[in-house]
Amino acid sequence: MGLSSIILEIAEKIKNDYQPDKIILYGSFAYGNPDGDSDIDLLIIKKTSERPIDRRIAVRKIADIRQPIAFSPFVITPEELEHRLTIHDPFIEEILNRGKVLYG
Repeated sequence: MGLSSIILEIAEKIKNDYQPDKIILYGSFAYGNPDGDSDIDLLIIKKTSERPIDRRIAVRKIADIRQPIAFSPFVITPEELEHRLTIHDPFIEEILNRGKVLYG
């Protein structure tokens, strides 16, 4: 299975089992320059009251990665996203400008 298939499979599992509002691929796989040390970076937006660490744990369990590649989910609520945009967080702005929407 190729890496793009793995990324799409992970996004599909998250979409079906975690039911986020949006999933965005960012980082080297989205920007076209992955190397041997690259991981799969996903920004996941979901309305939830879970603590940030619990969100990450839930998504990692759902993704159930059995491939030799690192997976880095970043789960935020719409309110957290709005706040970070209000303060012009360059990390979030880059994801929204350059990332690839996989769902939502």
